[in-house]
Amino acid sequence: MNVPCLTLPPMDERPAETTPETGRPPRRGLRRLLRRMASSDAELEAAELRRDTDAEGATPIHACGERARHCVAGTLRTVTLRPRGGAPALEAELYDGTDVINLVWLGRRRIAGIDPGRRLRAEGLVSLQDGRKVMFNPRYELRGAA
Repeated sequence: MNVPCLTLPPMDERPAETTPETGRPPRRGLRRLLRRMASSDAELEAAELRRDTDAEGATPIHACGERARHCVAGTLRTVTLRPRGGAPALEAELYDGTDVINLVWLGRRRIAGIDPGRRLRAEGLVSLQDGRKVMFNPRYELRGAA
């Protein structure tokens, strides 16, 4: 019985994304499926938010340094009205899958579209207040719902 012989090109002529044994792309589907099944909903949501942040070209919140301008993107978790120094202030907690930053609009009681669950991109000066990252009066762009 004649069995066709499979010959593989030399290693330096193969595409970079192949396994030496088979000459085919490595199989990652099973590993990815098992990782997804073992992950919690929160972990999957964080991974998706990180991908979205990267796609928008925003800086991950955990990488934002103090006293520097940054552009961040994520989902608003909470929106509260909290007076600061006797004046109204609208505070929103933005989460991007890596960390949280508080966005504070001074002198505002409400901003149309700033609601929990909303995707948002914000730009401004990051500062630390009580150990938390804060951005006062940021420029923002509303994105679609989460």
